[in-house]
Amino acid sequence: MDQLEQEILAYVTREYLEDDDIELTVGTPLITGGIVDSFSMVSLKRFLEKKYQVKIPDADASPEAFDTVGDIAKLVRRFQGK
Repeated sequence: MDQLEQEILAYVTREYLEDDDIELTVGTPLITGGIVDSFSMVSLKRFLEKKYQVKIPDADASPEAFDTVGDIAKLVRRFQGK
């Protein structure tokens, strides 16, 4: 797990995980697993854009792109430097 994935994982755990018994990994399903809902996805997108200085077009902010920390990190990397 790299630094980007660690930071996203820490944010998701802190903001959206209500059950301390669940341990998230970069592959844990967030959307399909019910951890992140559509409202939370919007706040997560804003966090990513602010923290990593990226602009993620709404068309690319799909549930599939936000389903795991690994998917989210891949999305952020795609828009870094653009």
